[in-house]
Amino acid sequence: MFKSAAILGTGSFGTALAHIIGRQLDSVAMIGRDPDVAATINRDHRNPRYLSSASLPESVTAGTELASAAEHDLVLFCIPTSATRGTVEKLASLGLPKETALLSCAKGIERGTGERMSSIIQQGFPDNPVAVLSGPNHAEEIATDLATCAVIGCRDEELACGLQQLFTASHFRSYTSDDIAGIELGGAIKNIYAIAAGIAAGLGLGDNAIAALVTRALAEMTRLGVQLGGRVETFSGLSGVGDLIATCFSPHSRNHRVGNALGEGKTLEDAVNSLGMVAEGVPNTQSIYEAARAAGARTPIIDAVYAILYEDMPAARALSELLNRDPRPETD
Repeated sequence: MFKSAAILGTGSFGTALAHIIGRQLDSVAMIGRDPDVAATINRDHRNPRYLSSASLPESVTAGTELASAAEHDLVLFCIPTSATRGTVEKLASLGLPKETALLSCAKGIERGTGERMSSIIQQGFPDNPVAVLSGPNHAEEIATDLATCAVIGCRDEELACGLQQLFTASHFRSYTSDDIAGIELGGAIKNIYAIAAGIAAGLGLGDNAIAALVTRALAEMTRLGVQLGGRVETFSGLSGVGDLIATCFSPHSRNHRVGNALGEGKTLEDAVNSLGMVAEGVPNTQSIYEAARAAGARTPIIDAVYAILYEDMPAARALSELLNRDPRPETD
C-alpha cells in the first residue's frame, strides 16, 4: 500500500520507527531541524543525537525541508505535542496531496484546547486520512529489535490494514482499533502516572505502594478517558494498561525518571534539565488537569502530581494526602 514515508522529527521515536519501516519501504525521509544531524544520518546511517547505536537501513535519508513530505505516501508525526499545531499549519500552507495518509505518533493533548493530536492534524488536513499509533513502545527497545506490540487507531479499514502490514515485523506486532480517542487519551494520561510512580520510587515507598498506585491509576485513567470520549475496553488494551505498565516501571521512561528525581528532592527544573529530552508528562499534567476540571472528573492522582509540579507541594505531603483520603469502594 505504501512505497515511501516521511517522518517528521529526528528524535528517538522517529529514529526507532525509521529503523522499523525502512526495511519495508523504498524510501523513508526523516525531516528535522538540524542540518548536521541530517548530514550524519545520510553519511553514517545513524542518528548522532538519539539512539546512536541503532543502524538505519539504506532506504532512510534525512533532511530539513518540510515541503519534501509531500513526495511521500505516508507522513508520520513524531514531534513533541507542543510543536504539532505549528507544524501542521506550516505543512498545510505548503500543501499535501489529499491521498497522503497522516499518522500521529505523539502522546499528549494540547493545553488550553484539550484537543488530541489527531484532531489538530485533521483540522489542518480535512480531506486526508488520519490515524494514530500507540502502545508500550520505548524507542530504545524498538531500535534494538526487542519484541513489542502497538495499536493503530483508524476508522478507515483499508488504511488500518495497510498500516498494520507496515508495522508488522518478527519483533513488532500491531493490532487495530477504531477508538482513536481512547487510544490517544490512554497514551497521554499514562505519562502523569509514570511521574507519580517515579516519585513514589524516589521517596522509597516500596513495591506495594507503587503497585497500588498504578492499579488506582488505571481506574482513574479509565474513568477520565471515558468521560473525555474513549471506550472503556480500550483502557484495558495496549494504549491503556499496556503503556501504563511500561512507562511506570521501565528505566527507559523519561516521565518515571523525572518523577524519581522529584522524589529524591530535586527541583522540577533540575529534574527536566538532567533528562536532556522532552518528558511529555510534565506539560501533559497541565493540559490533562485542565481537561479533567472542565469535564468535572474525579482525578486525585492527577491532582496530586499537578500540585507537586505546579503548586510547589512537597512530594511526600502530596502522596500522604492521597493515602489519607476518605475510604471508598474499590469499584467507585
